[in-house]
Amino acid sequence: MNRTTRLAGFVALVAFSTPAIAEPIHAILYKNPQCSCCEKYAAYLRHNGFDVEVKPTNDLAEISSKAGVPERMEGCHTMFINGYVIDGHVPVDIVRKLLSEKPAIAGITLPGMPSGSPGMVGAKTEKFVIYAVTKDGNAPTVYAAE
Repeated sequence: MNRTTRLAGFVALVAFSTPAIAEPIHAILYKNPQCSCCEKYAAYLRHNGFDVEVKPTNDLAEISSKAGVPERMEGCHTMFINGYVIDGHVPVDIVRKLLSEKPAIAGITLPGMPSGSPGMVGAKTEKFVIYAVTKDGNAPTVYAAE
């Protein structure tokens, strides 16, 4: 085998064994116009390969409610990805879990603004409990804890 043939074989091997770069997952994040931690959360998602479109709104509670998130379970912002609602500062590995498992739920929420969660300042002081929500009004259930 001559050098040119080996080089062509190597180039073909690299070209066919290299995985294709996936397109970023598009997300639309609705937030209160004055909230800066939501911008930090969007930056966190972008750093982790998401394409995030941020939309300031004064109707955040209504958007969350229509998406199936009970008032007591609301997070700081409401995001939509691939038909799911993701409310609050949910860690990216839990978002990816939701998108890969594709459960029959409206989405997930991390209520409030827990210290140390992605986009929030401070140290993590407790386990993050992420809840699954449905549009039919059933009580939220634990989806994941981290």
